[in-house]
Amino acid sequence: MDKIKRAFFFVLGFMSLGMAYIGVVTPGIPYSPFIVFSAYCFSKSSKRMENWIYNHKIFGPFLINWETKKVFPTKMKYFMLFMMMTSLLIIWFTTGKIILLLSVAVIMALVATWACRFPGSVEEYERRRAAGIRVGSWF
Repeated sequence: MDKIKRAFFFVLGFMSLGMAYIGVVTPGIPYSPFIVFSAYCFSKSSKRMENWIYNHKIFGPFLINWETKKVFPTKMKYFMLFMMMTSLLIIWFTTGKIILLLSVAVIMALVATWACRFPGSVEEYERRRAAGIRVGSWF
């Protein structure tokens, strides 16, 4: 049973990693949740793949800072917002359906609000901790 569980997480990790790579270049698909989920799956299935993903030149620093300090880099926040706006424009010009546009916009606004609660750099994390501000909390 343990082999089946490990194989399941291994395949799930690769599927999530594939979505992360697609999310890097495709408007509307975020890559950060997929890469975090991939790291989780690989931690349950393959030490070699877990080491690879944590040492990856693009994904590694993000994962390490996310895991240790809940840092969501400011550049990624701007990139995320740009991709969300691009997605909304594509939806508007391809469908013209205002209900669809508003529904997607509300979901994207909630995701953007969630992401903006986290510090954008290690320095901001340190500043918040020194000031006694909880990182990533709603209140």
